[in-house]
Amino acid sequence: MIKFPTKARLAHIVFEHDDRAAKTFDVVLLVLILGSVGVVMLDSVVDLHLAYGSFFYVLEWAFTILFTIEYGLRLWLSKRKWGYVFSFYGIVDLLAIVPTYLSIFILNTQFLVVIRSLRLLRVIRVLKLGRYLKDAEYLSEALRASRNKIQIFIASMLTIVLISGTVMYIVEGPENGFTSIPMSMYWAIVTLTTVGFGDITPMTSIGKFVASMIMLMGYGIIAVPTGIVTSEMTAANVRRKISQEKTCDSCGKTQHDKDAKYCKFCGDRLK
Repeated sequence: MIKFPTKARLAHIVFEHDDRAAKTFDVVLLVLILGSVGVVMLDSVVDLHLAYGSFFYVLEWAFTILFTIEYGLRLWLSKRKWGYVFSFYGIVDLLAIVPTYLSIFILNTQFLVVIRSLRLLRVIRVLKLGRYLKDAEYLSEALRASRNKIQIFIASMLTIVLISGTVMYIVEGPENGFTSIPMSMYWAIVTLTTVGFGDITPMTSIGKFVASMIMLMGYGIIAVPTGIVTSEMTAANVRRKISQEKTCDSCGKTQHDKDAKYCKFCGDRLK
């Protein structure tokens, strides 16, 4: 007689990772995710699609049905169902199955299943890479701290792009490809970021001079957000080190070793 696991045991297997069954479930899930993403990538190659399109179609629906069952299982086993539905992983799990069903009504939306690659973030817990989450938190802290500066930077860039695009629209005009201010702003963004597609180019001497100034400005501007984030990362690192240091209540000195029991300056016991 087949003995099925209880609901509590199933929940442990699906959501935890501290025993063999739970780890096996996560590893199988990761293999399925990689397989489904691989199928979508191969199906986008014209020659492979013509030769194996039907096979890829069947595989994709098989993966989708399995992920649909898994999503329903997670929803059924969750103690806080709405909490799971609106959580990061819950939204990703739902988006992982929607494109295939949507492809019935909208052509080529099945390629959006590459969103499933986000589910590979589960590898962090499977491979016990949780220690790297501290580094991720460190970077996240730096980005949050530099948020206001970056917002000001982006606003400044939009202003420069607007002015530059308008000037080029006036100087070059529609006859040289600058058919509107939005099109000229597109050119300004491409030039300012030093991408330079070359689909629109200035023809007049004044236009080339303005373009040269924007190019030179672009080299200096690119370094600004990098410098902002780097400085905040340095500050965050200093704050973290200070928070980890033991402080002597008697003399107020820091810079003690983590395993220190007595202050190296006054000799009092450290708490």
